[in-house]
Amino acid sequence: MASLTIFVLAIFVGYHVVWNVTPALHTPLMAVTNAISGIIVVGAMLQVVDINAQQITLTSVLGAVAIFLASINIFGGFLVTQRMLDMFKSKKGAK
Repeated sequence: MASLTIFVLAIFVGYHVVWNVTPALHTPLMAVTNAISGIIVVGAMLQVVDINAQQITLTSVLGAVAIFLASINIFGGFLVTQRMLDMFKSKKGAK
């Protein structure tokens, strides 16, 4: 029950943090979410690779799904961040 309470509180706090951030801080916030997704990938890899057990468990399946989804989030986040940074580059050849 304690884990469910922490999960619900994390959703509530995350929702309010993301929606109340000023527009100037959206790019740094995206960079932080990429870092958090990287941490999720590392934690999920630790759950998937269990040295003592050779069988497939619910934990290993959920860890594999977490790796897949967090990887999509990381690569997509870097792609969007790169596109945003390209908007600030000056066009030297344009008049």
